[in-house]
Amino acid sequence: MSTAYDIVTVGSGHNGLVAAAYLAAAGKKVLVLERNAWFGGGVVTRELTQPGYKHDQHSMAHIFIQGNPLLRNDELGLKAKHGLKYVFPELPMMSVFEDGTTLGLYRDRERTCTEIAKFSKHDADAYRWLADKAAGYMPMFLGAFYSAPAPLGATYALMDQSREGRELWRYMQMSSHDFLCSVFEHDKVRMHFARVAGENLVSPDEKATGLGTFVFVGFLEGFGFGVPIGGSGELTNTLIASIKANGGEVLGDVDVTAIRTKGGRAVGVATRDGREFTAKDGVVAALHPHDLGKMVEGVAPEIVKAASATQISEIGCITVHAALKSPLKFRAGANVKAVMIELLPNKYDTIRKSFDSLRYGEFSNYPLVGLGSLTMFDQSRAPAGGATMHAWDYVPYQRADGRDWDDTKHHYVKRMLSHMENFLDNLGDSVLAYHSDSPVDMERTSSSFRRGDLHGIAAVTYQAQSHRPTPDLGYNVVPGCERLYLVGPFQHPGGGVFGAGRAAAFRAFEDLKIDFSKAGKR
Repeated sequence: MSTAYDIVTVGSGHNGLVAAAYLAAAGKKVLVLERNAWFGGGVVTRELTQPGYKHDQHSMAHIFIQGNPLLRNDELGLKAKHGLKYVFPELPMMSVFEDGTTLGLYRDRERTCTEIAKFSKHDADAYRWLADKAAGYMPMFLGAFYSAPAPLGATYALMDQSREGRELWRYMQMSSHDFLCSVFEHDKVRMHFARVAGENLVSPDEKATGLGTFVFVGFLEGFGFGVPIGGSGELTNTLIASIKANGGEVLGDVDVTAIRTKGGRAVGVATRDGREFTAKDGVVAALHPHDLGKMVEGVAPEIVKAASATQISEIGCITVHAALKSPLKFRAGANVKAVMIELLPNKYDTIRKSFDSLRYGEFSNYPLVGLGSLTMFDQSRAPAGGATMHAWDYVPYQRADGRDWDDTKHHYVKRMLSHMENFLDNLGDSVLAYHSDSPVDMERTSSSFRRGDLHGIAAVTYQAQSHRPTPDLGYNVVPGCERLYLVGPFQHPGGGVFGAGRAAAFRAFEDLKIDFSKAGKR
């Protein structure tokens, strides 16, 4: 095997694969190196429980990547050439409350308004206003999410020049709670939308989360929630197929320990087993900011110091993947059939207090469980008659009780399953086997998921846009180290399946003087 390449990519998370696939499509000799035996990082499907049951270990639905030209225009032919397929259920999200009431969020706006009107006619009208506003913001979101961010100061200065911009800036600084209370009157409607903020590992009371409601509603109505046929990992598989079709290589069980530099430029990588791979044109790396100083020589101390100081969320995820002998039966009725299903209390303050407990390393009084059973829409994920379940909750990485997650995670899983039986009739009888990942397991799975933070670093305002992860590193490059391109959930626009490696590829194309519009058209 050759050790000389044009581009070497460190990590096979979907963002690194996206960047590598664009560069391979442009004719570059590309190598992707992955520490694990499997590929995909957070976009992976594995048989975690029993043969024939396909579980999305991390990401489940593909939402924000649907607006990316990568898929929207099928720039690399992942659909046309490599077989990537999605279904888009009419009901992307539903809240199921403990008293048996439900609130569905449909792609069809009027159907959503009918759902909300069960609780408040005023709130149904307010949702029409919110959805109209979100649709108006969508061109801005689409322009911002898939390319390197604009300078933060210039962005804020531009916003301050118009009434609309100042209104947007205000929404950006508000907490989800404050915003939702200013729009909706009913407790359950507020809770339904506040739960969206929680998916970013932050409380709805966290400041600068208010804009997330517009983003969520805009994408939900504009694109829906994509359920990949065969599992989340099919996105990874088709990206790898694209790379290989263009002469690239993807290797597992290769742990990169250092990025080699020469004369202020990235020129290759070194691996734990003593191998060296050279990169004539550059290195693409899913490099957590805390590892920058350890893996790249010659970076200015002030840049390394700022990167090492980036904040990781105190809240981590715990997940349960179950093989079911039969589909779930919800006590609320057979109408519960959504991509994301949130299991909620009857009072909104309950979930706010649950997030408050997590701040102090304590378990929430009321589990914040969400779940998906995507065999509802894709039976290929389980044997005939069977089903899968993916449930998640939020817990502290470092526990106030001082106990070790490896010794106790199954105790917490039992708590989750017991809580879920308040909403489900057949859970106990249906589970054949389960697999769980604690925040510590998440960290072991991927160096990006530090302390169980699936977003790499905390989703806070001072680590956002061109300041994500830091002002020095916010443009997918490292000052003082040319041809090193950064990808990962700790880069703009953040965690989730965005396909944001496209922005890093664009930067590389500029340096290499390649016309980006010709990528994928060879």
